[in-house]
Amino acid sequence: MKTRFLKHLALAALILAAPSLALAQATRTWVSGVGDDANPCSRTAPCKTFAGAISKTAPAGEINVLDPGGFGAVTITKSITISAEGVVAGVLVSGTNGIVVSAGPSDVVTLRGLDIDGLGTGINGVSFLAGKELHLERVQIYGFTQQGVNFAPSANAWLFVNDSIIRNNAGGGIWVVPAVTAKALIRNTTVNSNFRGVRADDGSNVVIQDSSASNNTQNGFVAFGNGARPVDMTIERSVASLNPSVGVYSGALCTVRISAVTATRNGTGLMEASGGAIISFGNNRIGGNTAADGAPTSTVGRM
Repeated sequence: MKTRFLKHLALAALILAAPSLALAQATRTWVSGVGDDANPCSRTAPCKTFAGAISKTAPAGEINVLDPGGFGAVTITKSITISAEGVVAGVLVSGTNGIVVSAGPSDVVTLRGLDIDGLGTGINGVSFLAGKELHLERVQIYGFTQQGVNFAPSANAWLFVNDSIIRNNAGGGIWVVPAVTAKALIRNTTVNSNFRGVRADDGSNVVIQDSSASNNTQNGFVAFGNGARPVDMTIERSVASLNPSVGVYSGALCTVRISAVTATRNGTGLMEASGGAIISFGNNRIGGNTAADGAPTSTVGRM
């Protein structure tokens, strides 16, 4: 009888505690270089790492960085914003991914102002596996053995990259490789000194504006299909230069549209595979490439 009573008492305590555990998640939490993950992640008692803060942050909430520090790798499974304004917010990793997003079908994740360093042995800087949208704003990603940004959603998803620098990644800068379809908008972003700059695979629809893909080991901007689903890439007011292979490449079942694009000092400026197309709007500067400048498959007039 006593044992049964104690069991009922423990169950009642757990039920009563459940609402308070849910309420413990705050809409806005804080991390600091001198914080402690045992803290509640409040403004006056911040946490030490992003991983420590995320469990105490409500869905659609925000983790803010108080002062400079290294805040560690994190896996994100819900809508959240991680924001650093005016301070150095480092994510330093070795032999693993920096930030993994494996969220729900309606979840939106924003990473703002982060400095993500793979130290030469990290795998991917940001690896997006599931979710509705990923927003990268004013981030730096470098030093990874695979991709700076590996955007590989299992279902339809959006990628937005703004005002960012993605460099010195052995696999590539940005790789859009969806299981079904994906859309991406990349603006005012430097994707330099990687293996390749920006690559879009089967099922991708990518728009690139006011950006550069230069000094990559292989190619600059690449639309590369395996023949399963079409790839569409539009490049506006951007530069592909100093890439030893190709500045702008369109593979089979791929359409690349270029407007106000400069392709110079590459191995080949423009190149299309059989079944691929590069459509020019007649206002591009293609010249000074070492092997060949190449030419668009067609030119359309400006409206």
